[in-house]
Amino acid sequence: MDKLFLILIFLLLGLLLQRVKLLPHQTAQYLNKYLIYLVLPMLSLRLIPEISLDSSLLMPASVAWISFGLSWLLFGSLGRIFRWSLSLTGCLIITAGLANTSFVGFPIVHALYGEEALKIALIIDQAGSFIIVSSLAIIVASIHAKEKSRKRDISRKILTFPPFTFFVLALVMNLSGLRVPSELDFFFDLVAMTLTPVALIAVGLQLKVNFQAIKSTYLWLGLGYKLVIAPLVMLLLFGWILGAEGLAFQVSVIEMAMAPMITGSIIAITHDLEPKLASLLVGVGIPLSFGTVGVWYWILG
Repeated sequence: MDKLFLILIFLLLGLLLQRVKLLPHQTAQYLNKYLIYLVLPMLSLRLIPEISLDSSLLMPASVAWISFGLSWLLFGSLGRIFRWSLSLTGCLIITAGLANTSFVGFPIVHALYGEEALKIALIIDQAGSFIIVSSLAIIVASIHAKEKSRKRDISRKILTFPPFTFFVLALVMNLSGLRVPSELDFFFDLVAMTLTPVALIAVGLQLKVNFQAIKSTYLWLGLGYKLVIAPLVMLLLFGWILGAEGLAFQVSVIEMAMAPMITGSIIAITHDLEPKLASLLVGVGIPLSFGTVGVWYWILG
């Protein structure tokens, strides 16, 4: 469980660096760009060609899509009913709709279920969360941003978004039987190791927590959906209705119980969709999820 403590330590380190103000003001933005333009594309090239594509992947691959679709339906409807601003609605759809299936999900799944569960977690992240954050999240952000984008501009954003571009390339490599040369494994693995610390430090640098913010109804609406409703829907749909069981089912539910995705919050922030709320959902959600994930682990037996 030492990996879980390291996750919390990196988040606290980001908060500390923000407080002592030793780093340049734009450091968090530079770290975000490092993740989007280098780390995530390299992860695609390294991991996706190794996945075996078959029908057994349907449930793990679908849970992230269901969660995001339900978030879009729920918060889109609430936004119209209560006349929320477009930026607030878009922030909740994206940030609450995407689970932190890699940065936090991988070490937690490994700690709870072991090495074999990581393969399932990888499917959930790469075939679900990763594609969504590279495509649908960009569409939602463009629709709800203050500066409206034309359909052509939205398409261009998706196609030129580095993680999505390299995901398509990695998928082609998978289907073609191509792999990253083994001589480059060390370099790719070295970059991959920076994913969790850099991402969590970036969030800590941007996190602004105060008593008034913690009282925000929107914060708890987002976290209530992410930490309770989303995994509950997966439990009812796949477990009770479809009768799924076993490791794939357990990991699918646990992954949907993770805190909001850091990359999703980055997209909300870069599109000016309530940046403070987006950062707060991640910063409060990650430590809180340590407790709620434990409850779901107990429920799943």
